[in-house]
Amino acid sequence: MSNSDSTVIGVIFLIRHGDRQGFYQNPTNYNPANTVITPLGLREEFITGEYLRNVYLNASSPSFIQGINSTIADPNQITVVADAAGEGGVIMNSAEALLQGFFPPNANYSTTLANGTIVEAPLGGYQYVEIESALAENDVSLEGWTSCAPFDKATSEFYQSAEFNQTAQDNADFFTNLPQYLDGRSDVNLENMWNIFDYMNVNYIHNATFRSKLPPTLLPQARNLAAFHEYGVFTSPQLDGIGNIGFRTMLPGIFQGLSSITNSSDPLKIYYNAIAYKSFFTLFRMTGAVDQSPQLTGLVNYAASVSIEVRQPSSGGEPVLRLQFKNGTEEDAQTTFNWFNTSGDIPVSTFTNYLAPVAINSTADWCTVCSNTQDRGCGAISAAASQAAIADQVHQPISPVGAGFLGAGLALFVALCMLGTLFFIGVLSLGQRKGRTRHNQRSSTQSSDSNSVEKAHA
Repeated sequence: MSNSDSTVIGVIFLIRHGDRQGFYQNPTNYNPANTVITPLGLREEFITGEYLRNVYLNASSPSFIQGINSTIADPNQITVVADAAGEGGVIMNSAEALLQGFFPPNANYSTTLANGTIVEAPLGGYQYVEIESALAENDVSLEGWTSCAPFDKATSEFYQSAEFNQTAQDNADFFTNLPQYLDGRSDVNLENMWNIFDYMNVNYIHNATFRSKLPPTLLPQARNLAAFHEYGVFTSPQLDGIGNIGFRTMLPGIFQGLSSITNSSDPLKIYYNAIAYKSFFTLFRMTGAVDQSPQLTGLVNYAASVSIEVRQPSSGGEPVLRLQFKNGTEEDAQTTFNWFNTSGDIPVSTFTNYLAPVAINSTADWCTVCSNTQDRGCGAISAAASQAAIADQVHQPISPVGAGFLGAGLALFVALCMLGTLFFIGVLSLGQRKGRTRHNQRSSTQSSDSNSVEKAHA
């Protein structure tokens, strides 16, 4: 279906953060160290925001989003959720920078007071678009793998697989030669490949001495091995596999975004998840995009963007989805990719019907999948379940009438305790969103060629 055969009525954005300082992750459980964004990273996000604005908020563009306010951001038309867990403030900062380019300052962003004074927003009408933060402590939606024992077990099994060991053997000379360029570090092996690549990539971008000494073939080889490593960790061949958990926890939010965009009475036009690189692997594999475009198994670049366009065919009928991908600022434009073992656009129902059965729809579901009874809200859920079990087991040796009153009172008390606990952790507040601009956090989930992998910037 061409642009002339349909119009864009909304977009789901999944966008990686920009350039940052070094970022260490434990290779056995992916527990992270902190890092910070760089001015380059902020610039990359801003440029990406400008590009997406030109595609989707420019009235002369064939992909202009119908019905959107393209000058002043309408909070009813855009939902932004940013991962505020693994990489500290990097992803939140990236989302802020991207939105500066997407909704730039506008002098019309002003208000007229009762005395007739016109007050313009600071910085020439700077627009403060609300961003919801997803913290790992109480929101599993954007980092489903954290504190998930079955995921850690699958990672360990991947490291012990024949494919992994063969790849390590095939690249033995590479690992032997590498330490001299890595400041003497000793953990130079395939299991630690992400951290090796990240060290090399960050220094190649920001350290002139390192860049001048590194042989030209080593960084591309490290990039390819890191892509092999991360693809093996963050995907599974089975749709409901634990390696796919990163996108499975994102699905409920995406489904809700699609439902709102396709509902003509709902004002939502844009649903934007600001994320790390990991869930791009999962998205491309779960939707079958990698089967038709193997280059999508690579590490995505900083500020890479997926745009899932929601389109209304000019002939009427069910809205359709189109997958667009732009691999960072080094690519000039988005590319349309096929998915779901077909070519062209797919009906919204194809997407939802195929993926809904494996979606992880709540914190309670995640606790079950990840066999967790303590972390990320699971402890409170376990406590609520125990309280319910106690209520079921209470037997009082008193008269039937007295027992009735006591049982009702106890049941009410326990129910109130359970409700209080569940509301506290967000299990019963799905859909209630809290924005960073109100100094709150989002409370619960709705949970290898060189062109395809992360490139170093000159």
